[in-house]
Amino acid sequence: MSRTEWHLSESDGELLVHTGVASRAARMGHRLALTMTAWRATVALTDGEPSTADLRIDIGSLEVLRSEGGVKALSGHEVKIIRRNALKSLGVKRFPHIRFRADDIARTGEGVYRAAGTLEIHGKHRDRAVEFRIADIGDSWRLSGHAEVRQTDFGINPFSLLGGALKVEDAVTITVDVRRAKDG
Repeated sequence: MSRTEWHLSESDGELLVHTGVASRAARMGHRLALTMTAWRATVALTDGEPSTADLRIDIGSLEVLRSEGGVKALSGHEVKIIRRNALKSLGVKRFPHIRFRADDIARTGEGVYRAAGTLEIHGKHRDRAVEFRIADIGDSWRLSGHAEVRQTDFGINPFSLLGGALKVEDAVTITVDVRRAKDG
């Protein structure tokens, strides 16, 4: 039985959080793509198949990457306010990291895997399963996946304005898309 590890980080690809808007004034709000610019992951492979994974995200690295919708484009000042509000909602001072540990990874299809483990956000731990793909793209491997997370499942109140007339949707989508060069 051979065991190897892939060590991945922000230099290998991107980890994004996609938000939506809800409520009566949703047309005024912006759907956001937030990037996490500091994260680390280790994926253990046993006989060439992923067997465990550990992901740690530095919440303070959150940046607004782009926005869609809204009445007008976001100004630089508004982007700073959005970042500050997101970090406050996530409680970055008390809970500086998000972590996902998967101790059970099973193949569910050709290049498709299901990772079952524990997701920790805002000091709360929840069992979680995530599907991801690993594809051979010539000189490297591509690992990609996405998962929906409800903020309220982790004790986070989605940000709102105007007495709740405009708010961030409870469910956010996290996407990862990374490449790892093949060894040797």
